[in-house]
Amino acid sequence: MIGFYDYTVILTYLSLISSGIGIMISLSGKGHPYFGVFFLLFCGLCDAFDGKVARTKKNRSDMERNFGIQIDSLSDVIAFGVLPACIGAAMIRTSPFLINTLKINCGIWYGTLIRFSLFSILILYILAALIRLAYFNVTEEERQKMEACTRTEYTGLPVTSAALIFPTILLLQYIIPADVTLLYILVVLFTGIAFVSKFHIKKPELKGILIMVAIGVIEFILLILSKKFLHK
Repeated sequence: MIGFYDYTVILTYLSLISSGIGIMISLSGKGHPYFGVFFLLFCGLCDAFDGKVARTKKNRSDMERNFGIQIDSLSDVIAFGVLPACIGAAMIRTSPFLINTLKINCGIWYGTLIRFSLFSILILYILAALIRLAYFNVTEEERQKMEACTRTEYTGLPVTSAALIFPTILLLQYIIPADVTLLYILVVLFTGIAFVSKFHIKKPELKGILIMVAIGVIEFILLILSKKFLHK
């Protein structure tokens, strides 16, 4: 078989599998965005450690290393680009606020235009994630030709931040009485813009990664508790 299947890419493959399941669950039936977000959190957990795990193999060939970079970015497009957009699409389809507002206050054409605009933002978000990851691959390849050390900062917002941003928005649904669908789409818009913006962010070290993992675990637990006790 072509490809590589050792432990250095296992977490990346698990992230892809998780995101694929999350997409299918989010879009199945009437849509289940609040279940899909659990798989997004798991993707974030896998991504937090896949690079560190891969670097523990000292005798990696150039082909193995380049394959790891490419497969990681391809997986990230699905996990942090397509999956959050599918969660948003499920929210649009199931939003009580949008369904009732468009039915009562809008004609069929105006309602269709609103939905088209919201879905367009989700599509542009995926495009922004794809552009960012492709740009990262190119610049990382050039950087490695000149520097032997690891990257110390990122340009623009890393796509993996989606694993913490969007679960936070869904958590708000259990805190505030209003439907958060439009807020989610607005955050999608600004997150996509941040992906391709030219500001610099310091790359987190192990302590920072562990803090983000802890935040993700807390969000996971809160989402479970919220669904269990507030939406029986």
